Parts: sequence; C-alpha cells; structure tokens
Amino acid sequence: MRAVLCGYYGMGNGGDEALLATLLQMLPPEVTPVVLSGNPAQTRSRYGVEACDRKATGQVLGALRSSQAFVFGGGSLIQDASSAFSPLYYAGLMGLAQQLGLCTLAWGQGIGPLNRSLTRWLAKQIFTGCDGVSVRDGDSAQLLKQWNVDCLLAPDPVWALEALPATAVLSLPEPRIAVSLRPHPSLTPARLQSIITALQGLQAESQASVVLLPFQPVQDLAIAQRVQAGLSGPTLILERQDPRQLKGVFQHVDLTISMRLHGLIMAASEGCICSALSYDPKVNALMKAVELPGWNLTELPLDPAQLQNSWQQHWHQGKPLLASQRQSLRDRALMHRDLLQTVLLGT
Repeated sequence: MRAVLCGYYGMGNGGDEALLATLLQMLPPEVTPVVLSGNPAQTRSRYGVEACDRKATGQVLGALRSSQAFVFGGGSLIQDASSAFSPLYYAGLMGLAQQLGLCTLAWGQGIGPLNRSLTRWLAKQIFTGCDGVSVRDGDSAQLLKQWNVDCLLAPDPVWALEALPATAVLSLPEPRIAVSLRPHPSLTPARLQSIITALQGLQAESQASVVLLPFQPVQDLAIAQRVQAGLSGPTLILERQDPRQLKGVFQHVDLTISMRLHGLIMAASEGCICSALSYDPKVNALMKAVELPGWNLTELPLDPAQLQNSWQQHWHQGKPLLASQRQSLRDRALMHRDLLQTVLLGT
C-alpha cells in the first residue's frame, strides 16, 4: 500500500517535523509513505522516504492517483486562527482524496479554533468522511462527538517519538535551562523584556547555562538572539533540524520554559521540569492534561522579580513527571499507531 502523508512538513517547524517523524516511526512496514513537503529534497534526505512538492498540483495529483490511502499527519491542520487559507488547503486535499476513493485517516489531530462558519462546515464534512480519526485533546474529541464522528482520543503522538543523541548541549556547564519562544501578538515587547530580565536573574541565582531552542528558526531565531543578548551567563542558540535530535536535547536539561507545545511535550517526556508560556488553547490543554505549571501570556507578570520567583520555586520544589506517568503517556500515544494498523491494513 502507498499512503500520502499530508501535514505542515518541510516548512522548518520542529513540532510538525516531530509529528512527521513519529508518524513514519508508527507507520506499518507494509505501507510505503509519500510525503507532501515544502522541501521535498530535505524530507527525502532526512527520512529516506519519497516526497513531492506540496504546492505542485501535478505532483500532488500524481501522488494521490498512485496511492491507496491518505493520512492527515497530526497537529492543528484544521484551524482558522492563524490563516483562513490553511484549512481550505487541507480540507480540499482530504476531500479530493475521498472523491478518488482513497482510504482516509485523520491522525493525531488538534481541531480548531474554528472561528468561521465555512471552516466549521468544511471540517465537519471531511472528518465525517474519514475512515478513521484520532485526536490529541478532549476539546477536539468533544467537537467531533457533536458532529457524530467517532474518534480515538490519545495523547499527542510525539510523546512516543524516539529521541536521538544531542551532544552539542553538553558543551555548556550544568545546570541547564532550555528556553523556546516564538513570535505572537501576546508576546509584547514589555512581556518579552520581563522574560529576559527574569531569566537574567534566574541565571545569576542558579549559575545555570541557558539553551535557546528556536523550533522554527525563520520565526524564532530573532527572538532567541534578542534573549541571548540580554543574558550575561553562558548561553547557546541550538538549531536542530532533525526532531529526534531536538528531543534528545531535553535529556540534558534541568528546566524548560517554552511557548512551543512540542517543546513542552518533548521536555516532559524526557523527565525535565517544565513551565509553560501559553499563547494558544492547545498549550492550555496540555497544561491541564498533565498538570504543567505556567502562565497565559496575557496574564504574564510584568514584574520580572515575580516571574523569576515563580520559576525558581517550581524548579526547586516542583517535580518532573514520574517515570510511570511518562510511560503511561507513551503507551497511550501508541494508540495512534494501532489506529494506523487497523484502518490502513484492516488488522
């Protein structure tokens, strides 16, 4: 069987690349993947799979016509908060795959926000037409229930991603703090400055090194450089294109402060103490699900001392997820693998 894998792949986003790597890890060996990618050459080189340009209509049609299955590969693909065009693109591909008679699977989805009536209508149509659906959060499951769509609810697939060694971080002295920020309207200059000043105080108090992780360098690198310029202790901006190596970084980190959802998932799954900076309902859902502390950006203290104190207290008094909790999350995330086996191979 050939299966077209569709997601925000080859676009330089570490979280979406982690979802692709996990999907490829979970895909039954009898299934040959064809990845729709923004950078097909990179995707072929990194994962050793067939890939085609996600924007080349002829290539995409050829991939669909030569395949028997179509998989929405995880993440918040169907949402209209960041782009009105994005859900139309993904819904159009899923609808075309269904018209061509392919087996269709929506895998590891986080649905919404859906602010437009057209987007909600399209989402309902395509999920109703799927042969199988798995979601990563309760709100998505509840929405599908309202639409009478059966689905599997399981933790984000990246909980089960296998990490690769990331030794570059070992050049920094211990202890280590990982920081992952991204641009967002709620991350105002005043809030960013509060974060930098609080990090400066935390670094001075703990004598820690700071590892800055731009998950999507084209967006995040400038912020990482801004933070690095505001710190006087040892720092490192670490870019890792392979998401398995990115996850491996957290094996050598003591505290993670992250806006990025998959930064928090990777860190927590590797036994790191985490503090979230939430800009999106998906981050709040994770915070609730595994009881991660943190702040909504809109409520972030502008007093750096208050922010520093909260991080220090959590670092010294908080605990990482227990090994049994991490194993449970990993085992339950593997339910997404079981769904692939069931829907694609009927076993």
